[in-house]
Amino acid sequence: MKRLTTTLLVLSLGCTAFAGGLMTNTNYHIAFDRMMARGTTFDIDAVYSNPAGLAWTREGWTASFNWQIPTQHRDIETTVYGPIFHNGQFHKKYEGKASAPFVPGIFATYRKGKFAIGAMLGIVGSGGYVKYNEGVPMFTVPLIAMLATVPDPYNAGQTFTPNKYSINANMKGKQYIYGAQLNATYRITDWLSASLGLRVSLYDGYYRGYVRANHNANGANLVGLSLDCDQKAVGWAPIVALAFHKKNLTVSAKYEFRTKVNTKNTTNELMVNGNDVRTAEGKMAMSQQLIGMGLDPTNVSKLGTMTSAYEDGARTRYDMPAMLSVAVGYEILPKKLRATLEYHFFDDKHAKMANDRQEHLQRGTHELLAGVEWDINKTFTVSAGAQRTDYGLSDNYQSHTSFACDSWSVGFGGAVNINKHLRMNAGYFVTLYSDYTKSTLTYQGTPLPGTDTFSRTNGVIGIGIDYKF
Repeated sequence: MKRLTTTLLVLSLGCTAFAGGLMTNTNYHIAFDRMMARGTTFDIDAVYSNPAGLAWTREGWTASFNWQIPTQHRDIETTVYGPIFHNGQFHKKYEGKASAPFVPGIFATYRKGKFAIGAMLGIVGSGGYVKYNEGVPMFTVPLIAMLATVPDPYNAGQTFTPNKYSINANMKGKQYIYGAQLNATYRITDWLSASLGLRVSLYDGYYRGYVRANHNANGANLVGLSLDCDQKAVGWAPIVALAFHKKNLTVSAKYEFRTKVNTKNTTNELMVNGNDVRTAEGKMAMSQQLIGMGLDPTNVSKLGTMTSAYEDGARTRYDMPAMLSVAVGYEILPKKLRATLEYHFFDDKHAKMANDRQEHLQRGTHELLAGVEWDINKTFTVSAGAQRTDYGLSDNYQSHTSFACDSWSVGFGGAVNINKHLRMNAGYFVTLYSDYTKSTLTYQGTPLPGTDTFSRTNGVIGIGIDYKF
């Protein structure tokens, strides 16, 4: 029997090893890694965190280069009950590893009197690679269910049971949103400034992988799916900001408009049982072949619907949501010790996602940050901070290819002024996630009893340099 190679809705992984919302990153500069709350800074990272605050940055040119290394695990532990499974249940932990070995962030600012400009290049959304060496349950479980009704050609009068075959699966994906941002800032009065900016974003992603079932008796290929698909898109969004600074108090507000990201597929391979289902002829051949094997025509139809989202030229939305940031900072000891409280709201509920998944969110994302920074002397600075991220999650939002977990993050680090021109930053933050257990499982439209437990781990280490010309 021919091998059935199948599609993977692989990795609409909107949430990665970065800080921020479901599709938005907020850690571009190492100062964030070591302090978290940077919404009232006047340093070069104000280009992102406090654009209107550039009105009080140093005069002249400043540049910054930052290098971060995030690592993350995303695991799914699934249990499904039913007579089609060996011993009445299917239980497995799928381990996924996300990585982005080199995450740069580049900044530049210039101020002259009341005017300032700032520019930034970075990974503004998603970011990284994810690999599941054994696939994910949304593909392996339906495959088991489909095979349970198929006659075993090597054992007359019998159907396939899970002990007669093994499933081999591999999934990997990449999802980066690169961004280029430019701000113009003007100090309206001695204590009030405003900024207007624009960010252009480039989405670059791919999905590759396969699922196969092999007969244990002779290793024959039974059924499976495969996909090789690239996605690209360009989007843009304006950014407006205000800042108030008087004596020891600084207050800032920033609003980023929604970025529409409408990706287009370049599908290099989309195969089902050796049939190229990118074409109408291939779809027809697939249906005839699978039904001839004894598969339920309804399941075959569902399979065709699932693969259609990954046809060549098909489009998928991965919008970056509108974001509101408000921060209050106070110098406890002038030019020595300062603290900041900050709030972020990501309007994920109104940002288009694949299959309109945003409609299943209860609300947008709330994020609360706090940080403190102490200049020990003219050479050394230390800082620490914390962040709470609370998504409006629901069971219907979570999926095996895209899930999120509420979290706490803590960061710490420091800076060293090597000379009057050069400063080095170093920081580390770790994110502690709450497991999410989903108790409403549906496979290809069929509800099944069981649970999915989603878990994550995350850590980011970074180093960077600021140079004052």
